[in-house]
Amino acid sequence: MTLRRQIATAVAAISVLVAVAVGLLVHQAMIRQHVDQARATALSALDSSLAGYARGDDPTGRGATLDDPALPEQLRALASGGRQGSLLATDGRGESLWAAGPVEHGVLSVRVDFAQDRQAIADLDRIILLTVVAAVFTTVLAGVLVADRISRRLRTAAVAARDIAAGGTDTRIGELVDGKDEVADLAAAVDQMSRTLHRRLADEQRFTADVAHELRTPLTGLVTAAELLPPGRPTELVRNRVQALRGLVEDLLEVSRLDADAEAPDLSAIPLERAVRRTVSLTGLDVTVEVAADLRVRTDLRRLDRILGNLLLNAHRHGAAPVHLHVDGRRITVRDHGPGYPDDLLRHGPQRFRTNAPERGRGHGLGLTIATGHARVIGATLTFTNHPTGGATATLTLPPD
Repeated sequence: MTLRRQIATAVAAISVLVAVAVGLLVHQAMIRQHVDQARATALSALDSSLAGYARGDDPTGRGATLDDPALPEQLRALASGGRQGSLLATDGRGESLWAAGPVEHGVLSVRVDFAQDRQAIADLDRIILLTVVAAVFTTVLAGVLVADRISRRLRTAAVAARDIAAGGTDTRIGELVDGKDEVADLAAAVDQMSRTLHRRLADEQRFTADVAHELRTPLTGLVTAAELLPPGRPTELVRNRVQALRGLVEDLLEVSRLDADAEAPDLSAIPLERAVRRTVSLTGLDVTVEVAADLRVRTDLRRLDRILGNLLLNAHRHGAAPVHLHVDGRRITVRDHGPGYPDDLLRHGPQRFRTNAPERGRGHGLGLTIATGHARVIGATLTFTNHPTGGATATLTLPPD
């Protein structure tokens, strides 16, 4: 149930309970008042009739009746016992308020018709019902309007928070959420978080780019010096490590460009199966390619090569053979049969300089980060899961043309 419905339901329930309680209290008070008035009238008439009867006057002249056969038996027994009393009862003539008292030769009683009082009570009940309905409707409408305003502002904050989570750290919602209440405080806190996150990410991106650029110059010297070393096993080891360092620096520069959103795709129409088989052949890795449905897609071939190449290299380096690449329309799946992706990667996605699990090998963790960045540039979606029967599965879904 949404917050708006919860508030509206709570307001409606409270309004109904309060209105019903007030209506019942007014109803009971009105009945008590009419009964008391009718009882006072009947007892007054009875006292007057008893006084007249004692003087020898005809009681019927004062509205009293001697030994009225319609008198309720409970009241007749009370009067026969020498006591006066009154009773609200219903008979063939309708609802009446009876008052009776003992006399020398029987029971003298007075009957006051209660039909008009009952009608007045019924009219009042209708007025109370209409008032209750109007009050509940007005209160619920006001509650819905207030809840809608709060819900709309919270939805605005939620949309902004999702934009921030998706990478839009320059998103601000303070100007979109008016007021000075708790929702405005939440908006201010989200804006502060966004500014802080944006500043930290900018510092991290700047640091990565600066380190990569600073390393490039001495690295060029190392590459040149390694080429001048005499042939031999030590030279091969030095050249191998220098090339690894060179690859790391190039990856860092690529990550910094992707983080800065400075990349633009170079789109062209290509047959997907041929592009995939070309990428596999360029990697030189042992990969089984299966094509369920081939399409001609519009994408950036260089970035597609980079994405698939990194996924296949990661599968061989950190997973286990056999490695399968499956093409089904716009969906490309790379699966290995190793220990699978670590839980942290599945929850938060690839993170640079973290492989997250010793069992998946060692590395600087930039391959999947770069693949994710290039997928974002070409508008594709890259997801990581573990196969139910074992192994890691990466799924690249290309966007429609």
